[in-house]
Amino acid sequence: MKLFWILGILGLVVIVVFTTAPLISAGIAGSIASANDCRLDEGSIHTCVVNGRDLGSTLYSMGVFGWFMLATIPIGLVVLLVYLVGMVFVGVILHRRRKNDIGGG
Repeated sequence: MKLFWILGILGLVVIVVFTTAPLISAGIAGSIASANDCRLDEGSIHTCVVNGRDLGSTLYSMGVFGWFMLATIPIGLVVLLVYLVGMVFVGVILHRRRKNDIGGG
């Protein structure tokens, strides 16, 4: 039963990371650009020198990656719902099986 919960929580973490990855990427890009007084938008790549290195292209890519949230959030919510229903179903089955084993049938 302990393995069931460990794998269940691990599965939830994977779903949440998949769902929020574009938002996290865009947020990090925005934070780096803001902290270094750089311009960041979806229109074009702007120079952003951080520690002597131009990160404008990387920040642009990270920022544009945020648009994938239009796909990952709905997909992630559906997968999360199906996963939680499956977890409840399997949990009930395991609980009944364990109860029958302890109670002697």
